Amino acid sequence: MLRQSPQEHTSSLFTVISASSVGTLIEWYDFYIYGSLATIIAGEFFPKGNPTAALLATLATFAAGFIVRPFGALFFGRLGDLVGRKYTFLVTLVIMGGSTFLIGCIPGYAKIGMVAPFLMLLLRLLQGLALGGEYGGAATYVAEHAPEGRRGYFTSWIQTTATLGLFLSLGVIVLVRQSLGVETFNAWGWRVPFLISILLVVVSIFIRLRMSESPAFLKIKKEGKISKNPLKESFGKKENFKVVLLALLGATMGQGVVWYTGQFYAQSFIENACNVEFVQSRTIIIWALGLGTGGFVLFGALSDKIGRKGIMLTGMLLAILSYRTIYEKMYQTTNLKNKTEIVEKTTVKTVRNLVVGTADSLYVTTITKAFTDGTTYNEIQKTTILADKTAPTPQVEIKKATTLNNSDEWTLIWLILIQVLYVTMVYGPIAAFLVELFPTHIRYTSMSLPYHIGNGVFGGLVPFIATALVATAKTANETAEKAGQALPYDKPYLEGLWYPIIIATVSLVIGALYLRSSIATANRPEGGFLPNGKKRSPFRGGSLVQLRSLGIIWILLGLYAGYELFSRYAGNLGSEKMDDKIQAIVFIFVLLPIIVGSLVRFGLYALSGEYEEKP
Repeated sequence: MLRQSPQEHTSSLFTVISASSVGTLIEWYDFYIYGSLATIIAGEFFPKGNPTAALLATLATFAAGFIVRPFGALFFGRLGDLVGRKYTFLVTLVIMGGSTFLIGCIPGYAKIGMVAPFLMLLLRLLQGLALGGEYGGAATYVAEHAPEGRRGYFTSWIQTTATLGLFLSLGVIVLVRQSLGVETFNAWGWRVPFLISILLVVVSIFIRLRMSESPAFLKIKKEGKISKNPLKESFGKKENFKVVLLALLGATMGQGVVWYTGQFYAQSFIENACNVEFVQSRTIIIWALGLGTGGFVLFGALSDKIGRKGIMLTGMLLAILSYRTIYEKMYQTTNLKNKTEIVEKTTVKTVRNLVVGTADSLYVTTITKAFTDGTTYNEIQKTTILADKTAPTPQVEIKKATTLNNSDEWTLIWLILIQVLYVTMVYGPIAAFLVELFPTHIRYTSMSLPYHIGNGVFGGLVPFIATALVATAKTANETAEKAGQALPYDKPYLEGLWYPIIIATVSLVIGALYLRSSIATANRPEGGFLPNGKKRSPFRGGSLVQLRSLGIIWILLGLYAGYELFSRYAGNLGSEKMDDKIQAIVFIFVLLPIIVGSLVRFGLYALSGEYEEKP
């Protein structure tokens, strides 16, 4: 990277950071308002009748936006290494903004049928492609302006944008909902956060048009060192591809699941498992995000002093050890069985309505309860009685909402804040870590793929997979109970946590064994030198890693994971239940090839000694 004097970079660097961060923040806002409104979108765009299927279908569409991110990383990463960073992430911003605006314009399933979910899926895929190209460009752009020894600090500002984007999306949703009222918001007001994003995008485009190209890219362009085929050099050459695999398995995979568990799954858990009221659940997340966001900059700056590896792996370890305890405490804090009901304040009211255009009747039963600690509970049951007695009986729609007292609300805020701090530990240093692994001429392409597989696939699927695991556990318990057997799951609501815990554990072990614990980790001129001028390898030396037989463990682990996924879910491909079929598709056609392929290839490289530091 280019060295700059303090006079040259001090005043201009924060302009670079601001311009990059604003655009990236808006892209994250655009991307996350969908996930924040998943429950409402499920009812609007997918066939009604089975709330679980509708939610899973929405989460699958949400995941589709993540799964496609690696393809965006490849396409736009290549473009960024060929024509430049600035213009590439300007294009991604336009695609993201346009897709988000159009999501707010799509008519619902009731008006255009299956065209609605199809259009929704298409626009989500475009969003995923755009985001796949945005992050790598922004992180690379800032890092290539940053001086040696401070990349962790300056790139950490980019790292805040994902959480701030979620923070902003939740804030806008709450404000719009409070302004319009619940009924209006659910009817059409949910579209407003999508539509107003176009104004933010226009401002960001104006800012980015005024930015100059990265000095490091201009240097290699002037010297004629731009890669002619970034994809081939990044993934077709063993010397670079083995680093890509190590970055994925030893860092971004674990970082991704910790990020999404601590923020998105935490929100899903308190809303669906704990039944916390809509506005209150989002207010809790907003407070936790607001209090914890400074950790990104803190740990990014600290990584410049003590290294990236130790901070990131410590965050993973803390998450692994404490997730089940934290989520159990969250569940018990909201568990109404632990509270004393004021029986005389309980009300039950049923209203019968005729369904327009039919002879059917809709019975709406509202149950309200109050508790001595100030907690209130509201449940709405909608039962449709069909005039045609031969038709299948519709399922009863039940919506539960618990409004917590102030003390319990703050308990949840602190519990989620702890998870957000884990997020800042693993995510704050990751941009500098990735940038330092790869040379300038293929940096955009090389760093984007492991980041977006780790975050887009492993991380992005956390809400979907965790929800599916919890649903499976509940179904197993219900089946056992009907059969008079012992319940197989003591705490089914915690089963979803096994996915992030297992993934983070594998990443922690690989990172601890194979990654160098240093500040300048790259074996590249642009990544840093030792004090004596010798290039530094990203691989950890020592006798432990030199035991090549460890490679067989990763090969066997990959094959075993593939066998387990296939044997458990292959039968669901022919299921009549849409949620079972979606689960099978995600597990077998997305997770299985990535897990098996990456672990087996990594194991083969380890067996051949590719991850030993060369003298």
